[in-house]
Amino acid sequence: MKTVQKLADELGVTRQRVQQVLQALPKEKQAKKEKGRLQITEQVEADIRAFMSRKDGAKASKQASKSDLLANLLKENNANLKDENEFLKEQLKDLSNYKPTANNRFEDDIQRTYEKLMGLHFGRRSKSGLNREMFVMFTKFRIVGEADSPYIDIEVYKDALPLLNNLDTWVRYALAEFRDLRSSYAKTAFRLLKGFRTTGYAFLSKEDFFELLDIPKSYWKKPGDVDRYVLKPIREELTPLFRGLTVRKKYGKGRGKPVIGYSFSWKPEKKDANDFSKGQFQDERQKLFNIEHNGELTEQEKWRAIDKVKGLTLGSTEKQALANKQAEHDKKILDQARQEMLAELQKGFKNNF
Repeated sequence: MKTVQKLADELGVTRQRVQQVLQALPKEKQAKKEKGRLQITEQVEADIRAFMSRKDGAKASKQASKSDLLANLLKENNANLKDENEFLKEQLKDLSNYKPTANNRFEDDIQRTYEKLMGLHFGRRSKSGLNREMFVMFTKFRIVGEADSPYIDIEVYKDALPLLNNLDTWVRYALAEFRDLRSSYAKTAFRLLKGFRTTGYAFLSKEDFFELLDIPKSYWKKPGDVDRYVLKPIREELTPLFRGLTVRKKYGKGRGKPVIGYSFSWKPEKKDANDFSKGQFQDERQKLFNIEHNGELTEQEKWRAIDKVKGLTLGSTEKQALANKQAEHDKKILDQARQEMLAELQKGFKNNF
């Protein structure tokens, strides 16, 4: 059995969070007290992990839906955009991982996304700064939900078309990989690192890291919280997608050697590499290979990463791995006992003759 604190450390959450989950479980599934302390049995631990997996997944999906929609609108099928563009509603829903029946939520989210996109504006100016030009990227959106095949019309300002269609300068990635990430921090880091996919290295100052990932200011002087709630999910979720991923902190001078930045390195991709899906089996095989051969992840982080890749309840791979280790240990003890017994029998047999 485990204590609440031990389980919290393993899950990478606070002790209070585990206690909140315990209180949310049905009475028959809650932990019992022994000598004034809650004791977590294997069954209670499994119930806690299952509850947190469902809640965290739902929360991440809700937070990420707008990011998914934005990415899908701009990169769907890598199509060349024209002045007027039509996207099939069901295609976008499928790419963004919405349930077929979630029509209202999908349209509400896409409207909010449009409102943000309408605010995008770009400009250019001459070297002297005397000639300047500003323009918006999108000029009109229309959702046609009552048609036999519902669709979405997007109107792009003509001067913005070269920016959208020059894909060689765009950050490139597979939408399914981005969509399946759970952590909002992992999603943002994924987009950032893909911008350096052919170099295999990126460095962010602490200020940029906090701003770009929208990390709470309360974490600024709490590196432990950054490790637990930001870097940990980034390592676990991005290691399957970036071969040899390592995350390093850069320390400055002065009292306590404060963290001043974060560096990310991985095996760079070829410029013309086909980094899109090669089929579910091959994709999963590559992800598991990247996890297994990453020397930076702890054993527990690898187990959690495998659970996420396979869509298992967090803790499933760990439980199976520990059971396998116990079986190997028991077999070793049994073999040793058998060898000792044979040795005693042989010794007795020789003594009799």
